[in-house]
Amino acid sequence: MTPRGRRRAGMVRPYTPTGGRAAPTRRTLDLATLLIADPDKPLHGLDAHSRRLMQHCLPGVLSLAEVSADLQLPAAVTKVLVSSLVDSSHLVSRDPVPAAQQHDRQLLERIRDALINL
Repeated sequence: MTPRGRRRAGMVRPYTPTGGRAAPTRRTLDLATLLIADPDKPLHGLDAHSRRLMQHCLPGVLSLAEVSADLQLPAAVTKVLVSSLVDSSHLVSRDPVPAAQQHDRQLLERIRDALINL
């Protein structure tokens, strides 16, 4: 435990990367949200954390959880950064592909039986 008023070297308060913002501007972001960077958007003018996040996303599609883990930032901080980048159209966010819905078992069995009888 560190004495009061002292921090360990390298420790950054969560509000520092977000510029003091505590909540994302978008409530639709979750850990499975897919992030796609716009390669044509200039990175100058972005703060260091946002620029790093963009450079990380540029090769392809990543989930918010992957970005958070790879950049070693808390998910809440990553959500705030991502929402700002989506607002500025540097990033596009997409809902993950939904899992297949449960099919009607009886219908599938009737189809199977009809195919067998052919």
